[in-house]
Amino acid sequence: MMKRYYIAIIFLLILTVQETKAQQDAQYTQYIYNTLSVNPAYAGSRGVLSFAGLYRSQWVGLDGAPETQTLNVHSPVGKGKVGLGLSIVNDQIGDGVNQETYFDVAFSYTIQTSEAAKLSFGLKAGGQLLNIDFTRLNQFTTELVADNNIDNKFSPNIGLGLYYHTDKFYLGLSAPNLLETDHFDESPLQDATGRPVSYIARERINYYLIAGYVFNLNSSLKFKPAVLTKAVSGAPLQVDLSANFLFNDKFTFGAAYRWDAAFSGLFGFQISDSLLLGLAYDREITELGRTQFNDGSFEVFLRFELFKKVDKLVSPRFF
Repeated sequence: MMKRYYIAIIFLLILTVQETKAQQDAQYTQYIYNTLSVNPAYAGSRGVLSFAGLYRSQWVGLDGAPETQTLNVHSPVGKGKVGLGLSIVNDQIGDGVNQETYFDVAFSYTIQTSEAAKLSFGLKAGGQLLNIDFTRLNQFTTELVADNNIDNKFSPNIGLGLYYHTDKFYLGLSAPNLLETDHFDESPLQDATGRPVSYIARERINYYLIAGYVFNLNSSLKFKPAVLTKAVSGAPLQVDLSANFLFNDKFTFGAAYRWDAAFSGLFGFQISDSLLLGLAYDREITELGRTQFNDGSFEVFLRFELFKKVDKLVSPRFF
């Protein structure tokens, strides 16, 4: 019960802000494998039909803590200049109090800028289903009123992205959700006089910058440092730094640091030419991370790719 109480307090603090400006996209540690979720220009860039699924459980040990599931499918079309993709993201907090589902169709067009480099332009279109059920918090407070619930509200959205890459380097810039949607005309909370507390919760634009480079240390070992930067109005700048090693084109191991937030360990195994398994564990370095109920955050990633004989890779791509 105490663990659930902490989640209720966190959720209520979010809701009682006079104007919520920092609604953020879902967070990932294994973004190096989940690029389509943040940049539509990535669609088709692997050159094969690619299926990827990710599950993230954040702050394990806190009942009602955030959980995220993603599913991505993308492939080049025709001669490879066009890429198409589908991305579905489900994000929830509070054991169903707040649930958001994003579904998008991505389109990319790629031009050859040099013998080794390509530049892709991406566009995505789709929408969000938002469901908020305040009655699930009534066991913690009687101040919430059910008639302010949101029942699968649909909000359309569009996004843009650029993705430049060679066999060893990539650089991407994107804004996956450009339309800012307002939720609530008034708060479900009341002040001491019984009047509703007025505020607006707003979905803000998240801007992403990603980059990475692969160094061939020897015939068996590759090293790839990478960075993801996320900027959104009303929230601190998020910077994720990672360093991964690929051994014998089979085993990936490394570490990551989310600025002023968490340290992470990463592991991957190329089970076959088509199947990749990835695991990650985060340990918070914030005050929340030092609570006795927080056992860290876990991610599981699985990618399956369909090759034609002529497409089979001599050496697996590291991104």
